[in-house]
Amino acid sequence: MSPSELQIAVTPAQQRFASWMTDVLVYIVVLNLFVEHASAVVIDSFSISILTAILLKLMLDALLGVEHRVSSYFAGKQGRVFRVLGPLSVFSILFFTKFLILEVVNFVFGDHVALGHFVEIAAIVITMIAASRVLRAIYVRLGRSAVSSS
Repeated sequence: MSPSELQIAVTPAQQRFASWMTDVLVYIVVLNLFVEHASAVVIDSFSISILTAILLKLMLDALLGVEHRVSSYFAGKQGRVFRVLGPLSVFSILFFTKFLILEVVNFVFGDHVALGHFVEIAAIVITMIAASRVLRAIYVRLGRSAVSSS
């Protein structure tokens, strides 16, 4: 049987696992790069950075879910007020959740983790999301090129 004849079925559970593992590994790398290059970001140990990455993954997934639900709610509404409230609500969620992230990390890890101030946490979150999306895009493109070459 040739490799092109082999079809590997990927279950939704495997997809979620791969997505989670990829994101957590990306978050670990991003966190530790910020620890190395931004003096305001301090994490006491690599083990704590792993736990911090997992906590951030949980929080970012939850917060992005809230943001998407709010955005969908306002997208389905008609009127000028909703066109203003929709983006304003989404921006507020994205802005204020950075403070929530700082507080939760501080509550869970105390003095072992300092993610800096608003600017640093915003940069960390944006970098994490961007890096995850880039890796996901590469993964999808590799899948498309494999399908088109067979």
